[in-house]
Amino acid sequence: QVHLVESGGGLVQPGGSLRLSCAASGITFMAFNTAWYRQAPGKQREVVARISKLGNTIYSDAVKGRFTISRDDAKNTLFLQMNSLKPEDTAVYYCNLDPSWLNWGQGTLVSVSS
Repeated sequence: QVHLVESGGGLVQPGGSLRLSCAASGITFMAFNTAWYRQAPGKQREVVARISKLGNTIYSDAVKGRFTISRDDAKNTLFLQMNSLKPEDTAVYYCNLDPSWLNWGQGTLVSVSS
């Protein structure tokens, strides 16, 4: 059975940084395309960053230049480095495959507020 566990969220002021982690069990991330998603209050879940099996990355326009997705194959962990955070980045962040065909984890809440 596959489990995804996201962590690293919290409350941060605008302009601050956070690093999210996603640990997987029951699946090997490096064998799949993976992504980080987020769901803001009252909005649909959206993809913010993708990383392919080969390590190629793609970002949504909303986070390009501020967020960096990466993967530690030895630890089977996905990361999202978030810099220059804005209030509109406030959301619950999730990891999943790309496309997202696994059951969702609990997510990690990121709140950006002064």
